[in-house]
Amino acid sequence: MNVPLSVLDLSPIVEGGDAAQSLRNTLDLAAHAERWGYHRYWVAEHHNLPGIASAATSVLIAHIAGATSTMRVGSGGIMLPNHAPLVIAEQFGTLAALHPGRIDLGLGRAPGTDQLTARALRRSLVSDGEDSFPRDVVELINYFRPANPDAHVRAVPGEGLDVPVWILGSSLYGAQLAAHLGLPYAFASHFAPGEMIRAPAVYRDRFQPSDQLDRPRVMLAVNVFAADSDAEARRLMSSHQQAVINLRTGRPGRLPPPVDGFVESLDPRLAEMVNRVLACSLVGAPDAIERGLAELVRDSGADELIITGQIFDHQARLGSFEIAADAWRRVAEAA
Repeated sequence: MNVPLSVLDLSPIVEGGDAAQSLRNTLDLAAHAERWGYHRYWVAEHHNLPGIASAATSVLIAHIAGATSTMRVGSGGIMLPNHAPLVIAEQFGTLAALHPGRIDLGLGRAPGTDQLTARALRRSLVSDGEDSFPRDVVELINYFRPANPDAHVRAVPGEGLDVPVWILGSSLYGAQLAAHLGLPYAFASHFAPGEMIRAPAVYRDRFQPSDQLDRPRVMLAVNVFAADSDAEARRLMSSHQQAVINLRTGRPGRLPPPVDGFVESLDPRLAEMVNRVLACSLVGAPDAIERGLAELVRDSGADELIITGQIFDHQARLGSFEIAADAWRRVAEAA
């Protein structure tokens, strides 16, 4: 079975910790992930969130790529509305020049923050009042094309470099754009599972080959909370469940410690909400994770899985990703 397994890391800042420790943990997880055979390691751009340390995404990618040697490293993703395309082309051109053949550029349409922060990020640029994301994606891709001496604006570094561009999405919009441009598509089923079946189907149905990709490629994101027992895995998951509720009720903060029986203690409406948001989650002991991964690939037809897990204790987080890697190895051997 030639379906890679990858890592999405939001570099969580835990209660009682700080960003420096979070970034050290990210580097440690990346080093372990490479040894465990993960295919790529992505970090995500978020802003004005006290519990996420990956805001300067390109800087963090450089740090991770410099500390690893074989695993692909990239963004899951860069929120393009926050940036001028030329700036991102130069940043990722620099990364690709430093780490040839290892850098991915995943692009998202959302700002990854609230509107006030979004204006602070890009306040010197004037919006034309329409959705400029498709145009910005095309502009960015063109900066990576072979050097054109007659071009008035060039990305240096950037032009002529191999920087695969992915479209990220949680709805049909990204699926349609990725299909139209002939780009690989990563679906955010780890927090928006509602369109997990329909969006990839629309993408595959409408896909038009490009010079980057000759056939559709779908990567699905899934939460994994793995431990030696089902009960301990459910306990680890409670940190993320608390964080989801805090974010959805306007109280974002650092990742809280786990709580036994957390969902059972909630008001039924909150419990239903958090269960809906995290419906694409594999939670349990190694055998349960192995079955869940195999079923997800079989039922979805995904070309790649990227797993994430907001876990409070760093050693427990390492253990969860190691269990998932071992489970995936068994799935591949049995295929």
